[in-house]
Amino acid sequence: MTGQGASAVQIGRLPDAAAADVALDRLPSLAGHKRRLRPLTGGLTNRNFRVTVDDDVDYVARFSSVKSTLLAIDRAAEFRNSQLAASSGVGPKVVEFAPDEGVLVVEWIEGRTITDADLHDEKQLARVAAICRQLHAGPRFVSDFDMFDIQRRYLAIVTEFGFRLPHDYVDFEPAVRRIEKVLRASSTGTVPCHNDLLTANIMDDGARLWLIDYEYSGNNDPCFELGNIWSEAALPIDRLEHLVTCYVGEPSPVQTARARLYGLMAKYGWTLWASIQNSVSDVDFDFWEWGMEKYARACAEFRDPGLEQLITTVRESIRP
Repeated sequence: MTGQGASAVQIGRLPDAAAADVALDRLPSLAGHKRRLRPLTGGLTNRNFRVTVDDDVDYVARFSSVKSTLLAIDRAAEFRNSQLAASSGVGPKVVEFAPDEGVLVVEWIEGRTITDADLHDEKQLARVAAICRQLHAGPRFVSDFDMFDIQRRYLAIVTEFGFRLPHDYVDFEPAVRRIEKVLRASSTGTVPCHNDLLTANIMDDGARLWLIDYEYSGNNDPCFELGNIWSEAALPIDRLEHLVTCYVGEPSPVQTARARLYGLMAKYGWTLWASIQNSVSDVDFDFWEWGMEKYARACAEFRDPGLEQLITTVRESIRP
């Protein structure tokens, strides 16, 4: 059994429950304890288990594949950033990180993941804005996240390995460079961001929200965080306007425009993430269809005449 567990890690495959249990028995925090593992849904770059120890204490064990390095995931940075997010009061406490086993263990949060439908409610959006502010005001992360740089890295990987790519993908690169230029010029600095706030990564324990899974965490422009939330949940524009208003404290057409541009870049960049995953992942999920849904929305925004006005709104806010 030990050999099977090690083999799963060595070849980069995600372990089943039996192999995961063998690996957990090698962790000082869990070794020698009675354990029960239950698979958790979700996790497109990892395999998650709810681990009940001695019948009364629960943890989450997140096993990752070495293939995730293609996706610009630094597991050591994820571990440290998870600790920092916990110190900010927004993430669960980290119990143990075992890089040789490919596992991160965090405390279990008793609650529910929120849904995209929840974000149509103004009160829920205000709660999300508040926890984002709390994270962003916390200690800086040990890594950075820049979607423009990551998108270029992803495109180089897709091109080098001949992975599947929409035929007209690179046609939008000139527009992307214009967007990059205006967003960099209008930046006021970076803050610690989660960078992957689909609603499955936001939990509600009935009293407060928690942010989980810090794979893509890093210091970033806060407008990427807001725009990515809007993009992932496919919300209408008025919901983004409300989210930005709650975050900033007042209506801000400029910051809303910046968040919209970052939301577009999120869709464009995550399309390549889907292409890579479609080619290398052993998770049973249709990554290509997922990516094409995002790409279709990105194409519509690139071709929308309103894109030029968004760029102009941001450019005009830049001080000489």
